[in-house]
Amino acid sequence: MQCIFRPGSAEQTITKSRFIAVAEYCADEPAVMLLLRRLANEHARAHHLVFAYQLQNPHGGVLQRFDDAGEPSGTAGMPILQYIEGRDLLNACVAVVRYYGGINLGTGGLARAYGGTAKMALEAATISNYIEMCELRLEIEYKQLDGLVREVAKLGGAFKDKQFGEGVSILVSVPRSEVAGLQQRYSNN
Repeated sequence: MQCIFRPGSAEQTITKSRFIAVAEYCADEPAVMLLLRRLANEHARAHHLVFAYQLQNPHGGVLQRFDDAGEPSGTAGMPILQYIEGRDLLNACVAVVRYYGGINLGTGGLARAYGGTAKMALEAATISNYIEMCELRLEIEYKQLDGLVREVAKLGGAFKDKQFGEGVSILVSVPRSEVAGLQQRYSNN
């Protein structure tokens, strides 16, 4: 699986209709909704806001959704989703805004326009291998903190919470493959 490391965007005009696509990493459905709300606000005069996304759900499965936004069924969202699937992307959302130009494109033309613009945005994005992250709570001594900070940064992880007392209680997000090793190295026995 792969994910979007850096967002991509593209724009094209087809038979007087303007299509603007954005491809972004979205960790969950609330992140997708924020992206769509932002695009709706930026393009308040647009006629259609079509999207598709594929996310990993908390139980390890894959969640797919798309919306044709009033275009004929299967002509907008599905072609976008097919490009997401074709690139084997996870936690990715691609949205395409259309400003209608007054000329009907037909179902084939719509599918090519939405899918083609989505493809261009994905080509403009930076794609990298998907690394499944996992949250881990560690109870460590103060003297272990600097080493843990360096190791989490090296793994591309992030600190979610730090609580200081007699020791340090830390919640980190790290690649799932590194959890056992971190637990072993930083277990406070």
